[in-house]
Amino acid sequence: MNAWLILGIAIVAEVIGTSALKASEGFTRLGPSVVVVLGYAVAFYCLSLVLRTLPVGITYAVWSGLGIVLITLVAWLLYGQTIDLAGLIGMGLIIAGVAVLNLFSRASAH
Repeated sequence: MNAWLILGIAIVAEVIGTSALKASEGFTRLGPSVVVVLGYAVAFYCLSLVLRTLPVGITYAVWSGLGIVLITLVAWLLYGQTIDLAGLIGMGLIIAGVAVLNLFSRASAH
């Protein structure tokens, strides 16, 4: 399977785990707590597969950058959290940074 696809699965699993972490209320609710453990297990397993072929720096930049943006979107949709203009600009800069690393940096070559 393509490393980028596996990285996408890892990111989504991590976002699910993080979202459930809030819902677990400090691991006092069983259902969300199970989702946390499974989400992070899938995320880290997939991440370990990705690191066989992609450089760790690029992998982590994509992982963290897209994770930040997705978890912010999920928090807005599920938990009613708000984000201001500065936050939106910051996330745009994160996405731009990940794009620059992948499109123009020789660090992304392996």
